[in-house]
Amino acid sequence: MASLQRIRNHGALLIAIVGLAMLAFILGDFLNSGSSFFNRSRENVGVIEGQKVHYTEYEAAKEQLTEVYKIESGRTDFDEDTHAQIRNQVWNMLMMDYTLRAQANEIGMDITTDELSELCIGENVHQIIRGRRAFADENGQFNRQAVINLIQAINNESEDAAQNANLQQAKTYWLYWEKAVRISYLQEKYTSLFQHLLKANSLDAEFAFNARKNGLSAEFAMKPYYTVADSLVKVSDSDLKKLYKQHKEQYKQTPNRAIKYVAFDIVPSEADFKAAENLLTNLQEEFKTTEDVSLVVNTNSDVMYDGRDYSEETVPAQFKEFAFAKGAKEGDCTEILFENNTYAMARIMKAGYSLPDSVELKAIVEDGEDQELGWFKAADLPKNIAEPAFAGKRGDKFTVAQGMGEQTYEILEVGKATPKVKLAILAREVTPSSKTYSAIYNNAKQFIVNNSNAEALEKAAQEAGMAVVPQYNLTSTTDKIGQLKSSRPIVRWAFEAKEGQVSDVFECGQQFIVAALTEVNDGEYRSLDDVRAELTYEATNNAKAEYIKKQLKGAESLEAAAQIMGQPVQSVERVALADSRLGNAGMEPAVIGAAIAQGENKLSEPIQGNTGVFVIKTGAANNLVEELNVDAEKAQLASRFAYLPYQALQLVEDKAEVTDNRANFQ
Repeated sequence: MASLQRIRNHGALLIAIVGLAMLAFILGDFLNSGSSFFNRSRENVGVIEGQKVHYTEYEAAKEQLTEVYKIESGRTDFDEDTHAQIRNQVWNMLMMDYTLRAQANEIGMDITTDELSELCIGENVHQIIRGRRAFADENGQFNRQAVINLIQAINNESEDAAQNANLQQAKTYWLYWEKAVRISYLQEKYTSLFQHLLKANSLDAEFAFNARKNGLSAEFAMKPYYTVADSLVKVSDSDLKKLYKQHKEQYKQTPNRAIKYVAFDIVPSEADFKAAENLLTNLQEEFKTTEDVSLVVNTNSDVMYDGRDYSEETVPAQFKEFAFAKGAKEGDCTEILFENNTYAMARIMKAGYSLPDSVELKAIVEDGEDQELGWFKAADLPKNIAEPAFAGKRGDKFTVAQGMGEQTYEILEVGKATPKVKLAILAREVTPSSKTYSAIYNNAKQFIVNNSNAEALEKAAQEAGMAVVPQYNLTSTTDKIGQLKSSRPIVRWAFEAKEGQVSDVFECGQQFIVAALTEVNDGEYRSLDDVRAELTYEATNNAKAEYIKKQLKGAESLEAAAQIMGQPVQSVERVALADSRLGNAGMEPAVIGAAIAQGENKLSEPIQGNTGVFVIKTGAANNLVEELNVDAEKAQLASRFAYLPYQALQLVEDKAEVTDNRANFQ
C-alpha cells in the first residue's frame, strides 16, 4: 500500500516521463519509417517542372550516352573533358525532355507511336537517324534496311552470352537515338505551331512599309559624353540605387564562387635527368650487342619492340636520317640522343627490304554479303591482321582470331612497295621520381602553412614570382577550372569553404594547386557593389546629359546649339523610322524616333542618346518612290520572325522551375 501511495504522490511526474517516452517512441518510429522518404529526397539529382530526376535515372542516362559515344567513336577510353561533356549532354537532354513535355501536355501535343515509327523506319527517316554512320552502306549513303535489321535483331535473344551482350549494347544505342528523334520532332512540332501563330497581317505590312518609305532629310549637332570631364558632374549613391532597381532583372545569377590559385609544377629534378641518362648509359653496350633485344627493350624502354616495319613517313623523326642512310645495315646503332625530355638510342634489326605502304581488304562473311573495308596502312591494323595482310599478295586470303570467333579477309589490292626498316628503340622519358614528387608536394604544403588566408597567399606568391590565377563564376556544377586537369574537387571545396579560406593541396595533372576562396555569391541577384562600375558609367553619362542640356537651354537654332557644344553640324540625306543608325553617329534609335515624331522642318529639344546629347533639325520629306507590295512585305516580316519560335523554346527552359542538385553527385 505504501508503494501504491508513493506512486500516487508522484503521479504527475510519472505521467510526464511516460509521455516523453511515448513521444520519443513515436518520433523514432516516424523517423525510421520516414528515413526512406528523406533518403529518396537526397537521391534526387534535380527537379524539373515538378518532375523529380532520381539518381538512378541520371546514371542510367549517362551510361547509355557513354555506350553511344563508344559505338560512334570506336573508342572506350575517354578523358575527363569527354565525361564532363557526357554529363552535361545528359542533363541538357533531360531539361529539354521534361520542360518540352510539360508544355506539350498543357496544349495536348504529343507524338504517336505511328509517327515515331515513320520517323525511324518510314519512307522519310528523320535526319538524326540518317546521319548515323552505323546505318550507312559501303558508299557512305544511308541504308534504311540496316535500321530495320537492327530493330529486328535487338528484339531477339541469343543463347550465346557474348552475342547477347552485343545485342544489349545495340539496343542501348538504338533507344538513345529513338528518344533523341522523339524529342527533336516534338521540338519541331512546337516551333511549327509558333511559326503558324506568328504571321504578319496587312496592317503589319503597311506599317513596316511606311516605316521604311517615309523619311526626312535632317541636320544635327551632337556633343559626346566623353568631351565632358567627370569632375564636372556628380553621381550619388541614390543615383546608383535607382539604376540598380531599374536594371535588377539583368543581374540575376546562379550561386557562384570566385577563387585565386597558384600552381606548383610537378617537373623532373636534375637528379631525375641524371638517373635517366645513367640508365641508358649502363644499358648501352648490352643494347648494341644482345641477341635478345626485345627483352632489353621491353624491360627498360618506354617504346616497346614489336618488330614493326617503319617507313620514312612513320619512323621517329630523330632516327630517320640514321635508319634510311645509304649503307645502313643490321646491327648499326646510334649514340644516346636527348630530345623532348627523353633519352633514346636506336638499333637497326633489319634493313634493305621493301613492303607495300598499304593494302585494300575485304571481309569474307559466311551466309551474308562480303564487305569491302577499304585501304589500310600497317599502323591502322592490329598486329595479327597487319602481318599476313602485308606479307601476302593480291587475291590471298587469311583467317585470324577475332573476339570469340574467326574472321577471314581477302587482299583485294596491294600498294606500291617502299623501303622499310625494323628498329629497336630504347627510350626513357625523364619523369619526376617519387622523391621529387614528395619534395614538390611538401613545398606546396609549407606554402599553405605560411599563408593561411587569401591575402597572405596572393602576397607571398607575388613575392616568389609565382602567377596568381583568378577564376570567376564557378557554379556548383562547373566540371573544370580553366585548363586545369582533374579540377572538379577544387569546385567542391569552394562551395564548402568560407570566404578568405585557403585550400589543401590538389593534384591536377602535372601540377599541385593551392587555391583561396575570394568571393561567395549566393544571392539571387548580383549585388550593387558587383555591378557598381557599369552603373557608375551609366549614371555618369546620365549626369553629363543633364549638364549638356542645361548648357543648351535657350539655344534657338541648330547653329547656336552647335556653337555651344563646340561641335560641327552634320547632315543626313535621309532618316526613316525603320533606320537604327543616324549617319556617322552610330546606333541612335531614340534620336531617330524623336526626329520622325516631330515632323518636317522642326528643331528638337536636346535629346539624350547612346553616345551623347543631340539637337536635330528636320528638313523636307524625303520619301522612297515605291508601291506597297503586301505579300512581299509579309514575307520579309516572316523572315524577321523566323528566330522567335526557337527563342520560345529557349525561353521555356530559361523560365522552367528547376532545382539542380548535380553537384552532390559529381
